[in-house]
Amino acid sequence: MNFVEELEWRGMIHDMMPGTKELFEKEFVSAYVGIDPTADSLHIGHLVSVMMLKHLQVAGHRPIALLGGATGMIGDPSGKSQERNLLDEKTLRHNQEAIKKQLAKFLDFDTPAKTQAVLVNNYDWMSKFSFLEFIRDVGKHITVNYMMAKDSVKKRISGEEKSGMSFTEFSYQLVQGYDFLHLYKEYNCKLQMGGSDQWGNITTGTELIRRKEQGEAFALTCPLITKADGGKFGKTETGNVWLDQERTSPYAFYQFWLNVADEEAEKYIKIFTLLPKNEINELIKQHKESPHLRILQKKLAEEITVMVHSRKDYEDALEASTILFGNATSDVLKKLDEKTFLSVFDGVPLFNVEKSIIEKGIDIYELLCVNTDIFPSKSELRRTIQGNGLSINKEKFNDDQTPINSEFLINNKYILVQKGKKNYFLIIAS
Repeated sequence: MNFVEELEWRGMIHDMMPGTKELFEKEFVSAYVGIDPTADSLHIGHLVSVMMLKHLQVAGHRPIALLGGATGMIGDPSGKSQERNLLDEKTLRHNQEAIKKQLAKFLDFDTPAKTQAVLVNNYDWMSKFSFLEFIRDVGKHITVNYMMAKDSVKKRISGEEKSGMSFTEFSYQLVQGYDFLHLYKEYNCKLQMGGSDQWGNITTGTELIRRKEQGEAFALTCPLITKADGGKFGKTETGNVWLDQERTSPYAFYQFWLNVADEEAEKYIKIFTLLPKNEINELIKQHKESPHLRILQKKLAEEITVMVHSRKDYEDALEASTILFGNATSDVLKKLDEKTFLSVFDGVPLFNVEKSIIEKGIDIYELLCVNTDIFPSKSELRRTIQGNGLSINKEKFNDDQTPINSEFLINNKYILVQKGKKNYFLIIAS
């Protein structure tokens, strides 16, 4: 299938310059996406652009990932009301290495074929420019009128923000435009892709190539993904959903996709997986027949967790899910690493108890009614135990004469208390 046709049925095209589809029908294409390395991890907001590069390589073309070491030092005004913080070169280089490892899970940088993915950093060429050279060799080809007409500029200048827009940010589209020109000359790159908020910056690049090289270049943007309620995609109460498992555990990553709404799942499974059209259509059909089974969400969560992390991480996340929503045993609980354990019980009421008290051994009534207020009274706790309604670390606790000691500590630190089926409490021995 033509690369553009593939993106079209997946709902991944927002704007596209005339002639883009025909370009893929007549020649081998190199195309790029720019990523500002402002953190040492990508988050799922980056994934649409990365998936476009993935589809490009699968379709037999060459993907180029451009890390904006130089542009990351400036800050892109698109979609922002304030100027972003600038990063130093050491931080940017660290971020670059971390991001490359993540991109390698999507793109093949090692194939000997001409489709081999390329990673570049615009700092490597922009840092060699003097200011005078840049305004002489690049700036003279683009008029201020042209730059002022861009939405990203107009919104900032005419907006309510009193800070206005610095010359640094105003020059951003020229720098990004030069990136396209550089890749056009070095790699015969004729297409730049990105989010729909990048249209103005991308077309500046096509204009620069036309004016300076009398060449033809193209632009393609994808829609900005939003949640069904209109909220920002990839944002949770605790912040971004990251690809780095130190920032977002594989369990929390898996749960994010598992918990999307039906409408979102139907859209996301096309964008964030490589599943073919006939399989996706069959999954959508099955889901609509039995929405309570959440077929789409489960398949989406599986595919993307395996792609970003690993099959084992997915299976571990699946097993961890049974702790809250299934009949998991204490053995499953004890196998969890601390980060996953805390992800599973995020939001559960926490109680701190001195570790020395537990190490000596403490009566269950003292622990749950005095040292914590998990139960309001000893009589209620007694009735719960007698009614088989208390579990400690997913095991039924029936003998109120058994002291709670260090043998009950998970990861040498936690005790999980369960009252009935759904009420969890976490004791932290500190």
